[in-house]
Amino acid sequence: MKVMGEMIKKYLNSKGIKQIYLAKRTGLTQNALNALLNGRRNLEVEEYFSICEALGVEFDFFRKRGRDFVR
Repeated sequence: MKVMGEMIKKYLNSKGIKQIYLAKRTGLTQNALNALLNGRRNLEVEEYFSICEALGVEFDFFRKRGRDFVR
C-alpha cells in the first residue's frame, strides 16, 4: 500500500491540507504519518480507514481516483 500513501500525499498537497492536521485527526504521530506518505512504512488498513474518515472521503476514494494522483 505504499502507492496509496503517495496518493494520499498528493491529495493533501492538492487541497492544501497540512500533514500535522491529518496526524492530529487520525491520532498518528507526525513521524509515522510522514513515513506512510513517503513510502518508508506500509499503510495498515485501520490507518487507511482513519485517514479517509479524517479527510471526509469514502473508503474507496483513492482506489477510484488513484490514476489522477499518481502521475
